[in-house]
Amino acid sequence: QVQLVESGGGLVQAGGSLRLSCAASGNVFSINRMGWYRQGPGKQRELVAALGSSGTTNYVNSVKGRFTISGDNAKGAVYLQMNSLKPEDTAVYYCNADTTLGGAWGPGTLVTVSS
Repeated sequence: QVQLVESGGGLVQAGGSLRLSCAASGNVFSINRMGWYRQGPGKQRELVAALGSSGTTNYVNSVKGRFTISGDNAKGAVYLQMNSLKPEDTAVYYCNADTTLGGAWGPGTLVTVSS
């Protein structure tokens, strides 16, 4: 089992920045990939960014050039630097880990971007 805890959400004005952090505990050695998802008001949860064990990254088109994912899967740590935030980025952001034991989710952290 892997447990995830996010931090770093909050209220920011459009154009501002936030940095989200996620820390994993438990069977960290079982983690293959870590990533960030988000679910905005009335929307489905979507993948925002992912970090593979080899360091490969991928992003949803709407955040490319503005968000950067980084971290170390082997240590169970992943970060999301969010710049040039827009009101449409408002959502609950969830940390996710794909592990050999199954998937794991954090409780989420709210990001609110005011116009």
